[in-house]
Amino acid sequence: MSAAFTVTATTGAEEAGGVALAIASLPATFGHAADKAGVADVVAIAGEAGWTGEALQAIESGHRAILVANPCPEDTARLAAAADAAGTAVVLDHRWASNPALVSTGNGPDAREAFRSALGAAAMLDSVAAAAPGSDPHRLLGEHLAALLMVTGPLDGLSLVRNGASGYLVSARLPNGAPLTAQGVLTAARPAGVDIRLYTSDGGASVRVPDPGAAWPAEVRATGPHGDLLLPTLYESAHRSAWRRLKEHLTAGTRPDDLAGFARLTDHYATLTDT
Repeated sequence: MSAAFTVTATTGAEEAGGVALAIASLPATFGHAADKAGVADVVAIAGEAGWTGEALQAIESGHRAILVANPCPEDTARLAAAADAAGTAVVLDHRWASNPALVSTGNGPDAREAFRSALGAAAMLDSVAAAAPGSDPHRLLGEHLAALLMVTGPLDGLSLVRNGASGYLVSARLPNGAPLTAQGVLTAARPAGVDIRLYTSDGGASVRVPDPGAAWPAEVRATGPHGDLLLPTLYESAHRSAWRRLKEHLTAGTRPDDLAGFARLTDHYATLTDT
């Protein structure tokens, strides 16, 4: 059975998004375009600085869909308008925020549901994101913020308390006014990933998300008077989840709202980097 949609990917996208493994896991849907003439249905690009310009060129070239691996915060207004006009589907494959444990798209309970149901009673939220030494702390901050916003929604009073070559410390307020602290560390002492913990008077919620290339799944827990509840484990990486969402939109002829959500992330990120 031949794949329904052809795919081409830049070298950067292959490295950042594990494209070959992801599309190999969906063989009936995606296949490499190397041996076929014409413009590939889907192009995967890396989300390095200037990725929105590269995506605009992809739209002009006639690709039906674009997947962006690990996008850094950029103004997406022109890209969103061009995608709307051309009917191009743009899916963003975030390092952690695309993990289905955060938002399972209707496949069961997830971290966003667990967190937002407890936000009204929140006492505080603490989060740590770790990356390997030598990583760009600014990129880590964008990736960390994307994961936070996925489970908490908009934040108030964002402030960069500390910023340096080894990491950062951010403070903010949850919707009910409770404090939030988010720390980024560049270290080899712990695996790369993000840990988010929400505390209430009688429990809270937590999620731990590994890097997409890791061999273990995310872990989501909801804690209350009933005790500690481990939510169902989803054995799917952020990369595969992004490609599966793209498959669903291409098959249905619909377009995702990734760029609208990303605009909110960019606004929050600008608040921190402008201070």
